[in-house]
Formats: sequence, C-alpha cells, structure tokens
Amino acid sequence: MSDLPNCPNCDSSFTYEDGLMFVCPECAHEWPQQAAEEESAGSGITDANGNPLADGDSVTVIKDLKVKGSSLVVKVGTKVKNIRLVDGDHDIDCKIDGVGAMKLKSEFVKKS
Repeated sequence: MSDLPNCPNCDSSFTYEDGLMFVCPECAHEWPQQAAEEESAGSGITDANGNPLADGDSVTVIKDLKVKGSSLVVKVGTKVKNIRLVDGDHDIDCKIDGVGAMKLKSEFVKKS
C-alpha cells in the first residue's frame, strides 16, 4: 500500500508525486510535499513570535490583559512559569501570582 497522503481536497487515496508536489488525479488538486510533512508533524502551539511552546515552559505576557469578571489586570512583562498546553480557544493553562489559575491565548505571550 502507498505511504502517500490522501488528497486534502477530496480524500482520494490515488495521489501521486510529481516533482516536489503531490497530485490528485480525481480532482486535479496539487499541494507541496513540504506542507504535507509539516501537517503530519503537527502544527503545535506557538507564541506571538512564532516560537513553539511546550508543557512546562516559561512565558512573558506582552499585552495588558483584563481578567474577565474581575477588576484585576495582568500587566505587560508578567512572567508565567510552568505552563500547560490545552486544546480550545485559550491554549495555555497556568497560575499567575496574585491572580490565580488562568487561561491565556498563546498570541499574547512570548517564550522566556
């Protein structure tokens, strides 16, 4: 059986290689092999600068963030240690000193 990926457009299993591209003969969709390799490796969660994040990393907040339902604000430059990555709208679970347990979006942090 072929180890080539199915067509992302029509899910056909009859794809073939043509130079640096994959081609689907059923729907004529073409896509680069490099994109298929990156997709199979997993996109991962990245910070505001594009650096990949992992569980246990330390990050720094890059924008003042209002805490919903409270008058607290997480200030720019706040360091957050030992993050945990999760699926969903907010990518990061963490504890912030003086605030408590929080969920943050990765677009508002940079890796320390």
